[in-house]
Amino acid sequence: MTGLQDRLTPGQVEEFGRELDALRLRVLADLGKEDVDYITRVIKTQRGLEVTGRALLFAGFFPPAWLAGVTALSLSKILDNMEIGHNVMHGQYDWTKDPALSSQRFEWDTVAPSANWRHSHNYIHHTYTNIVDKDRDVGYGILRIDPAQPWHPYYLGNPLYATVLAFIFQWGVMLHDLEFDRIVKGERKWSEFAEVRARMLRKAGRQVGKDYVLFPLLTGPLAPLTLLGNASANVARNLWAFAIIFCGHFPADVESFSEAETENETRGQWYLRQILGSANITGGPLFHILSGNLSHQIEHHLFPDIPARRYPKIAGEVKAICAKYGLPYNTGPLHKQLFSVAKKIVTLALPGGGSGGTRRPTTLNGDRNLEAA
Repeated sequence: MTGLQDRLTPGQVEEFGRELDALRLRVLADLGKEDVDYITRVIKTQRGLEVTGRALLFAGFFPPAWLAGVTALSLSKILDNMEIGHNVMHGQYDWTKDPALSSQRFEWDTVAPSANWRHSHNYIHHTYTNIVDKDRDVGYGILRIDPAQPWHPYYLGNPLYATVLAFIFQWGVMLHDLEFDRIVKGERKWSEFAEVRARMLRKAGRQVGKDYVLFPLLTGPLAPLTLLGNASANVARNLWAFAIIFCGHFPADVESFSEAETENETRGQWYLRQILGSANITGGPLFHILSGNLSHQIEHHLFPDIPARRYPKIAGEVKAICAKYGLPYNTGPLHKQLFSVAKKIVTLALPGGGSGGTRRPTTLNGDRNLEAA
């Protein structure tokens, strides 16, 4: 069986790890005022968009104003979730000691409580990236997204489940923490999630109250239009976040791993797994900002606690290191990655879809010279 250990010789993988460690330390040593100024500007922009969006909805009887309000509010929610919330809660700005940028205090504009997300995402997903049965982001307990997941008739609904999940993505992320699939299988007990559920109910209550009760009522007779506008902004954010996140991990050639092949993993092997288990999306500066720089998912998974604005600047170096060791650097435009994800979701819905668990790394060539370094 091929695995992480077969990619590079022990000496190569350790040297590979040292090169990435050196890159990380160099970036950390350079952090400073420009990084703080950047995230401060993004936060001000996000707040300005939210105020503008909500103000325009007071004139929602005029269709162009309603549409402009929904657009501004959608962009506000996207910035809040992607470039601000996701990155701040990764601890990317903890070094500033600013309470407003503290990973432990930040709460974002989504129904998923930050405390739950820090456990399921920061810890589980980033520690066990793409390890089947350990990383719960592999299929989210709903989808068959990897050939190593045994097929079951339930997965015939794969495309439908994915479509529904895309539209209600913030609720999917929230419910992800309940581990319904494991409760159904008897692996976990409902009672184990009492604290998780309490946080969910509090956060969902605040979000629903804000978007679907308070702000609509403030606009008086325009309440139905405001409610529709807020719902539209949430759906726009959900679809965008789903697309960016799924394109970061599930296009063709992104690999998954077994628990056995990641036992006693070294630092270099951990880096290797992050690269093989992630994919980038190409685009312009604005696209990268709106994606929270998760368009640089490879760099994010290598260095999740480095400010995301740094990823585009180091992407060339990471790509060069991958090339030096003969490793893939999975990247492509959004439409290409999205089509690849959709194709995988449909293919794996069918009996016999995928390889049925007999995985072979697509980048591993038996004739490849492992002395590439």
